Amino acid sequence: MLELKDISYEVKSGGSRQLILDHISLRIKPGSFTVITGQNGSGKSTLAEIIMGIKTPTSGQIFWQGEDITKLPVTDRAKKGIAFSFQEPVKFKGITVYDLLNTASGELISKKEAGDYLKTVGLSPEDYLLREVNSKLSGGELKRIEIASVLKRNADLTIFDEPEAGIDLWSFDNLTKIFKMAKKNAHTTIVISHQERILKIADEIIVLSHGKIASCGTPEKLLPQIVKGEL
Repeated sequence: MLELKDISYEVKSGGSRQLILDHISLRIKPGSFTVITGQNGSGKSTLAEIIMGIKTPTSGQIFWQGEDITKLPVTDRAKKGIAFSFQEPVKFKGITVYDLLNTASGELISKKEAGDYLKTVGLSPEDYLLREVNSKLSGGELKRIEIASVLKRNADLTIFDEPEAGIDLWSFDNLTKIFKMAKKNAHTTIVISHQERILKIADEIIVLSHGKIASCGTPEKLLPQIVKGEL
């Protein structure tokens, strides 16, 4: 289980301090599919980065499987089974897609197995496996390759920060299938998203507003309010 206790995060801005997250406490059940949503600037991505260890909270504690990981760096959290998919995928000059999938796996995998993961995200192994993960790829291609690498990690907890950003409609349909598959496999998944189709398949929706939890509940309870703009 993932548990956040009284998490706050402040940044300095123009000589003053701005509170981005304001005493967030929540529990994410093992094997659940949780979507965190809210307006731009509500603190969603910051919360995701704090869970991964990319940012350090100003105060509060983070527990993963009963262990306090608040001060652990990203690499140690990754070793403990936490994976992260960035909103803006990282480029790696000189590294091929196949190299990236091997790194994500932690071992040498066959090109056939690597190709199967590319097919899962709608990419042809023949066209992409030996290409460099660089700026010659489109944002949508980079996003799908990153999702494939995250899937290959097979992590206990995977965090996706706006995975729909920059991908086309066909890829988006495929993405929802991937999330439904993750639910069946009982992996714990957290997704930062505004998309109604992703919100619909959540076990729980958490709505952030001005750095605080405004509401949480099932899609049946919250979606009508979210669609109407009431949350």
